[in-house]
Amino acid sequence: QVQLVESGGGLVQPGGSLRLSCAASGSIFSIWAMGWYRQAPGKQRELVARITSGGSTKYADSVKGRFTISRDNAKNTVYLEMNSPKPEDTAVYYCNARTAPSVEGMDYWGQGTQVTVSS
Repeated sequence: QVQLVESGGGLVQPGGSLRLSCAASGSIFSIWAMGWYRQAPGKQRELVARITSGGSTKYADSVKGRFTISRDNAKNTVYLEMNSPKPEDTAVYYCNARTAPSVEGMDYWGQGTQVTVSS
């Protein structure tokens, strides 16, 4: 089992910045990748960014160049730096940990943190 605890959500102005954090505990040795997903009202949950244990990253096209995912292995924590957010980035952001890239992989989720981009 992997437990994920998110922090850092809130209200941010367009063009500002915000950092989300996700601390993992439990069977962290089993984690292949950690990432952030988001879900806006009436929309499906979508991948925002992901980083593997080897350091490879993947971003949604909509956030490339604005958001940066990073990890601190000593703290078992993943960060999402959100720069120049737009109103369309408003959503509940969920931290995710996955044990393998294949269909056999298991997903663990955090409780979600609300991010609202508004002036």
